[in-house]
Parts: sequence; structure tokens; C-alpha cells
Amino acid sequence: MAFATPAAAAGTWNLGDLTINRIGFGTMRLTGSVAFGPGVPGDRDRSIAVLRRAVELGVDHVDTAAYYFSPHLAANELIRQALAPYPDNLVIASKVWPSRDPSGAWSWAAPEELRGQVEKNLRALGRDHLDVVNLRIPPSRRTGSIADHFGALADLRTAGLIRHLGVSNATSAHLAEAQTIAPVVCLQNAFGVGAPPSEQELLRSCAEQGIAFVPFFSIAGAGRETGAGGTEHEEILAIARARGATPAQIRLAWTLHQGPNVLAIPGTGNPEHLTENVAAAALRLSDDEAARLASLG
Repeated sequence: MAFATPAAAAGTWNLGDLTINRIGFGTMRLTGSVAFGPGVPGDRDRSIAVLRRAVELGVDHVDTAAYYFSPHLAANELIRQALAPYPDNLVIASKVWPSRDPSGAWSWAAPEELRGQVEKNLRALGRDHLDVVNLRIPPSRRTGSIADHFGALADLRTAGLIRHLGVSNATSAHLAEAQTIAPVVCLQNAFGVGAPPSEQELLRSCAEQGIAFVPFFSIAGAGRETGAGGTEHEEILAIARARGATPAQIRLAWTLHQGPNVLAIPGTGNPEHLTENVAAAALRLSDDEAARLASLG
């Protein structure tokens, strides 16, 4: 079956009134691995080329944050330089609550400071509104209320600065509380092969409610911000060899296999890896392959 673009091969999902391809792009790695610690600096020209190529491949969902920056590059500014004036179908999602100062030190915003964070995203992106804003919940609030912060975002949605709302690093209790305040279109959590039962249950709950589940670190796994590394699991390697695919493609295909509401946002600063990641949209695992991967802990 022919698709209009490679990214379209995985199908679409609706974020509220916005229809997007299920495979998108995460911008964290565009600024280089130095964004969150020692590593390799990003390359401006290559990062801009990757963003433009992603759109050419059919990516219409770009995930970013104002705190994605390194000493020389910032993800939001790269997006603006590469893609503005923006295509009508491009959905840009950002996150607020965490913040980093120029030295890289982290802090967490008070509810009344969230408007400033949203406006910082708008200025850097050159937008008058954000399509989606996810409330990124700190580890210290795993069992606490998010009502004040999510309520502040709901007010900004009413004011027209935000179109749709989501939650990130959330529990089922967070999701339920947020939904009493305003509609939630997506939930972003770390998820991939080997995900714990609690995250698998949360994914199923989102599916039942028609909420998009947007995994991050689906390729990186335990490597998180530093990316995939170390020795890959032999089961993943075996399936990759049999399919003539890369381990990253197998991980992405498994993630997309979890349900039509699952949206992948793999990130990379490498043009070749971008093409490979988007090509995973067309990879369909058999039930046996999916079960073998699901058994990995």
C-alpha cells in the first residue's frame, strides 16, 4: 500500500481537533548531548536540516521544550529557523513546569509563573499560541496534587495561548485530577520495551478514554537523555536481523504496536537515523514478535 509520506504509514490520531501522523519527532537531541551534561555539542546546520527533512518525510508533530538547550543551541529557536513560516498542519507540543537557568541549573515554576514559561516558548517559536502544552510533573509530586498548576494552564487555554493540554511524567491519579479541571488530549511518559506493568495499565486506560499516549525514551530505554547505549537485548537483535531492520526500528515498531492511540516521538540529530526512525512507521510486527518483546523485562 502506498502512503503519501513515510510518516503516514503508521496511521493518524486526533489530538483534540488536530489530526497528526502517529510517528513524530522529539527535539531534545538537536542541541547536542551537552544539553543535560557533558557530551558532544550539537551542529546548527545539521539540526536545521534534520528538522526540515522530518517535515519532508511527513512528520507533523514536533515535541519540544524551552529547557531543551545547550550553551550554543536552543530547540525552539532551531524549530523557528528551520520551519517558519510553519506548515498549516504542523503541531508543536511543548512542556512547562521545569526550568533551567543559563548555567543549566534546574528549578520548578510556581503556578503563577507558568504563563511566563508559555510566553517564553511563544517568543522563541514565533507563535501566537501553542498547539499542545504538557504539564511536566516533577518526581516530588508523584503522590501530590497538580490542581494548582494544571488549573493555571487551563486558564491560559481559556485565554487562547494554548489550544490543548496534556500531562507528562504522570500517574493515573494525576490524569484523573487533571480531567476534572480541563480536557486532557495526551499523556507523555517514559515507555518502551520492558515497560513496567503500571505503565502498560496506564496506556490501556488512556486508550479506553481516547487519550493519546506519547512515549518518550522508547529507543533510549534506560539510557534516557544520553541515548541508547550498551549491549542490546538478543531478542531485539534477532528480530531486527530477521526483518532487515535496526534495533531502534524494532523498538519503535513495538511501541506503535501497543495501540492506535500511541504516538512515537523519537529524537535524533543524525539525518540517517531520522530516516530510519520514520521508516519504522511501515514496520508491522507479528503477534509472535510482539509477544516475544513484551516478555522482556
